[in-house]
Amino acid sequence: VQLQAFGGGLVQAGGSLRLSCAASGTIFGINLRGWYRQAPGNERELVAQITSAGSTNYADSVKGRFTISRDNAKNTMSLQMNNLKPEDTAVYSCFLLQAPRTYWGKGTQVTVSS
Repeated sequence: VQLQAFGGGLVQAGGSLRLSCAASGTIFGINLRGWYRQAPGNERELVAQITSAGSTNYADSVKGRFTISRDNAKNTMSLQMNNLKPEDTAVYSCFLLQAPRTYWGKGTQVTVSS
């Protein structure tokens, strides 16, 4: 399984970005997908995750601002990020947990200027 992330960039505070993660390879129907982020000097943080059935979970810091979604038919996943804050600045990495393995995409930089 390979994951490729798209959509990072530079945005002003209050702006929006949309990250996408495309998966290819042998993907089973039941899996967990999501995004982690890591800022310099900080621990890696789970941002959001979504099951293959569509159940979602968000970090408290992004609730109400970020929305995770997925298209199982296309093996894609997206993270819509609204009202971005400087503290959202980090490298965002997508993952796919398909037991017993976790696959990772290359990180994409999101920078929010104040």
